[in-house]
Amino acid sequence: MSTFLHQRPLYSPLSDPDPLSPRQSSSSQRQISLFSRTGLIALLSLLLILGVILPWTGTPSIFSATKPASLTKWQQYTLSQAVSFVAKNKTVIVCAVSQPYLPFLSNWLISISRQKHQDKVLVIAEDYATLYKVNEKWPGHAVLVPPAPDSQTAHKFGSQGFFNFTSRRPRHLLHILELGYNVMYNDVDMVWLQDPFPYLEGNHDVYFTDDMAAVKPLGHSHDLPPPGKKGRTYICSCMIFMHPTDGAKLVLKKWIEELQAQPWSKTKKSNDQPAFNWALNKTAGQVDLYLLPQTAFPTGGLYFKNQTWVQETKGKHAIIHNNYITGFEKKIKRFHDYGLWLVDGHASESPLGKL
Repeated sequence: MSTFLHQRPLYSPLSDPDPLSPRQSSSSQRQISLFSRTGLIALLSLLLILGVILPWTGTPSIFSATKPASLTKWQQYTLSQAVSFVAKNKTVIVCAVSQPYLPFLSNWLISISRQKHQDKVLVIAEDYATLYKVNEKWPGHAVLVPPAPDSQTAHKFGSQGFFNFTSRRPRHLLHILELGYNVMYNDVDMVWLQDPFPYLEGNHDVYFTDDMAAVKPLGHSHDLPPPGKKGRTYICSCMIFMHPTDGAKLVLKKWIEELQAQPWSKTKKSNDQPAFNWALNKTAGQVDLYLLPQTAFPTGGLYFKNQTWVQETKGKHAIIHNNYITGFEKKIKRFHDYGLWLVDGHASESPLGKL
């Protein structure tokens, strides 16, 4: 968004052959109000808004050349540099966050910190405000891959902004795999109750969770489930782990293709998950896929709605996803109701501290 300043040219006595008469002088003084006390205050206020506030809202500023060196540094910070900085044992945990989701990011980070895996977390910021805030609190743990989506619409489920936000995900993950790292992706409306890494056994290409709420038998198959009524599976794109193999890269490339083939429209308000499922279904014969155990990675439609099952499987849950519900306040309330909203009482456990 460009900002233009329009000012009426100031009248210079050096350019006027006829000096101002006393009667004209008072009128001229009222016009040249820019140099009055009120005018200077107004001008300084405008400079403050354009030069300081707008950059933090993700809006480019006409005064970008005067930004603090630290902000310029993070704008130039690349995904390759960020992954190299945070990775531990060639593994990185990734999330993608826009500013409205910062409280959920902090909540998720608290739960990861309790499992001692926070140091390998990389936040892919989807607006400049998030990039600056996270790196201010936790230097080096946030990166923005330009161009940044519209920060005002990216968090609204079903909007084109939300589609643009989520459709960037496979490209980020593919880049990380091509750099030679293992990568775990999480949505930030999740909470870790246990360390999930022991469940990532073997050397499969892609690990994922089922989004269906129907109870599976204990010790269920780890194969890709059969397609549902829409001709595809219902795997959740919220929790994915990948090794940097040709098979995993093939899935991501197919995911990108499917997103391009199924763009967002007003009549079909899509998101990234159907395309992810089509990618899995179409590459299943060429890729080593692994379905994670339902007891450890239950969908929100099961964990929050089937308390009998929760009690029967108590102590076996690793990551809980607060899905099957939409809206910030509703998600926060449900986390509160189940003792999973950790931000209010345990903010000091987050690498971001109190936001």
